[in-house]
Amino acid sequence: MKAHFEMFSRYNAWANERLYGAAALLPDGDYRADRGAFFKSLHGTLNHLLVADRIWMHRFTGAEPIATRLDVILYQDFTSLRAARRNEDVRIVRYIGSLSATDLERRIRYRTVTNPQDIEQPLAPALAHFFNHQTHHRGQAHGLLTALTGDAPSFDLIVFQRQGSHGGVQTRV
Repeated sequence: MKAHFEMFSRYNAWANERLYGAAALLPDGDYRADRGAFFKSLHGTLNHLLVADRIWMHRFTGAEPIATRLDVILYQDFTSLRAARRNEDVRIVRYIGSLSATDLERRIRYRTVTNPQDIEQPLAPALAHFFNHQTHHRGQAHGLLTALTGDAPSFDLIVFQRQGSHGGVQTRV
């Protein structure tokens, strides 16, 4: 199971790099415009992905404070957001790499952000949700990019897998 999560951590970084590469080509007005997505714009969606990842990493590791809203804009400018995304992806890859089989079986406790309640659950299913959540919102971002440009890079897992075990992902800052 650890190898599965390691692959997903590398895939996550690879897909985010492709997403940000495409977003960087957009005019700022298109990038920030409310397109009716759940987090309004591509900028809002990318910020949400980072917010949610940080919330989950806090739940997994206890490190760093967490946001109190899922729609908070952590970074107003694209360059800072992209740098933070890259750093977070490296942190995720390293964290997953540090886990043992025993760690994956342990239980975690946390408090939810929306409709606060205390939760206890096994780590492995929480990690599965973590990576699935990223894929879900990247899909929304893909839809926004496609609507804006008529094209968007593939985020398909199989494309990543065909590129080799690391998908070209750099795991160092």
